[in-house]
Amino acid sequence: MSEELRDAEAAFLRYEAVRARLPAARFPAEPVFARDLSEVADRWDGFVLDAFGVLNVGETPIAGAVARMAELRARGKKLCVLTNAASYTRAEALVKYRRLGFDFTEDEVVSSRDVAVSRIGMLMPGAHWAAIAAEGDGFSDIPGRVGDAVAEPALFDVADGVLFLSSARWTPALQARLMEAMARRPIPIVVANPDLVAPREDGLSQEPGLFAHAVLDHVGGVAHWYGKPFADGFHDACARTGLPPERLAMVGDTLHTDVLGGRAAGMGAVLVADHGLFAGRDVRGYIARSGIVPDAVVATT
Repeated sequence: MSEELRDAEAAFLRYEAVRARLPAARFPAEPVFARDLSEVADRWDGFVLDAFGVLNVGETPIAGAVARMAELRARGKKLCVLTNAASYTRAEALVKYRRLGFDFTEDEVVSSRDVAVSRIGMLMPGAHWAAIAAEGDGFSDIPGRVGDAVAEPALFDVADGVLFLSSARWTPALQARLMEAMARRPIPIVVANPDLVAPREDGLSQEPGLFAHAVLDHVGGVAHWYGKPFADGFHDACARTGLPPERLAMVGDTLHTDVLGGRAAGMGAVLVADHGLFAGRDVRGYIARSGIVPDAVVATT
């Protein structure tokens, strides 16, 4: 299995190592630094919002984030959440955000799972999928035939493709089993959560993108990526707001998914520094080392 990434530095280095697989983008010369999103809000007509590190950390809302969304609405700003949490359909994500106190509507949430599901029917019509998913995850929304490959790893030997939704039940043994199967019979991997890590209350969780990149590094193959920083999710979020990308800013806690993806999609980008991947660290060094430059850096949402 790929190395465990337990802090921002390790995650940053791993993102840089897979940079060639990520979109290319152009960036401003330097960012504006501000206290919170309200201080830079007049630059754009709407915001596409990451969830982890911007609205919540794990199951805890970020202090002031609910009020900030209300303030942005009062200022006439369009809002849309774009989340890589692929265990959730849009409807399930909406339930979570409402439980945390946010008032987003169904039309204001784009889940990377829904982005993937809307496209894999055209990518591989009628495919048999070996799904890597969370406990209790249903598959009724997924076109084709779907089996739980965590419970039945032999599916890797017979399925038409792998659908990676969640790493919640993933283990070193399963990673080794997948690599062995891919070495014998390469099949496409659809990754509905390209994140390497995600901020939780107790640290960073290891996400599907980390394990998918390890497969590509060690045995090769073909991966189809849905979710930030890749284009399809940003396209769907723009459509929800009704605004052109240049009038929107992506707001997130990571350089390689939120900022890079937003800029590649033609949006502005705002990095939230204090709650997510870079909490407790000086983001200036990471911006300089990567060359991924947001339009603005804010301490909190």
